[in-house]
Amino acid sequence: AKANITRGLLIKQFFLDLILSKRKTWEIRGSNTQVQGPIALIQSGSGRIVGTCELIATRGPLTLQELRTNYRKIGALNKNDINSLPYKKTYAWVIAKARRLRNHVPYKHPQGAVIWVKLTKAVADKL
Repeated sequence: AKANITRGLLIKQFFLDLILSKRKTWEIRGSNTQVQGPIALIQSGSGRIVGTCELIATRGPLTLQELRTNYRKIGALNKNDINSLPYKKTYAWVIAKARRLRNHVPYKHPQGAVIWVKLTKAVADKL
């Protein structure tokens, strides 16, 4: 049975590519989330869902040391590239089972959505 995906997470293309190539398993955000389970991955500004994954946990607020220790999980090449926390309170949203969709699924972007997009059933059925 296919998991029912009801929301999509907006991510910039550079980081999305790292997630979909399995080189990034922590999505760094400035807030915590209660969301867990299967989600859609939306390329910011594209109007398209390009992948899916499981959001399995959140960690944080993280210290700079924790972020540097886990630099590979955030897709950084070197822990020395991380000189500061990106947010006052920094959280890692832990991702597993990322996969790229063979065919991108278009969706209608609701005004004001900057982190999450609630997906219609018609869109969810195509994932």
